[in-house]
Amino acid sequence: MGIAWLRFDPDFLEPLLLTLKVAGLATLAASVLGVAFAYALTRWRFPLRDLVDALCTLPLVMPPTVLGYYLLVLIGRRGILGAWLQEVFGVTLMFTWQGAVIAATVVAFPLVFKSARAALEGVGKQYEDAARTLGQGELSVFLRVSLPLAFRGVLAGAMLAFARAMGEFGATLMVAGNLPGRTQTLSLAVYSAVQAGDDALANSLVLVISCVCVFILVSTSRLLKPKF
Repeated sequence: MGIAWLRFDPDFLEPLLLTLKVAGLATLAASVLGVAFAYALTRWRFPLRDLVDALCTLPLVMPPTVLGYYLLVLIGRRGILGAWLQEVFGVTLMFTWQGAVIAATVVAFPLVFKSARAALEGVGKQYEDAARTLGQGELSVFLRVSLPLAFRGVLAGAMLAFARAMGEFGATLMVAGNLPGRTQTLSLAVYSAVQAGDDALANSLVLVISCVCVFILVSTSRLLKPKF
């Protein structure tokens, strides 16, 4: 037990551990996809390139409830992909922590994408061209030249994505629900604690979220400072 206005107990630890798992997996998925799309858009020219860029950025400005609705249409039990998964594999993503990971991945993806794209655009093409003249293939050029030079920007985007995934609420609520011990993340636990009038638990959860987000923002700011 903490002081009167804080309470640290199993009701606090369960959503914390689940949030760390969901945010970690979502950040990993968003980082892989974000870097891949960023590299494709910075290095290749193709029709509808601007439209793809807009679609990749869309979750950043779209209301979370709208994202949640789109996810329901896609992975819901009667959704485009969800119905197929249910029929063929007997798998449902609704009201599961895996569904929470998908929701968090979608909202965190643009943060990695925009940061990675800016970092990759800052990589000098001459370094990549030099690697190609030495016989390196495109994958090798990306892994050994482009990604290392853009790593600080990609890492900053991943850190911001992790913070965003930790605080995800709207889309997660629509897709995964708010089931204690199963899909209740920190942000959902805060909502439930406030609704139940449990101010001590709500204060504890808010304090943890705030400290983690401040730490990530400070670390990201230092990471992005230019080296002299």
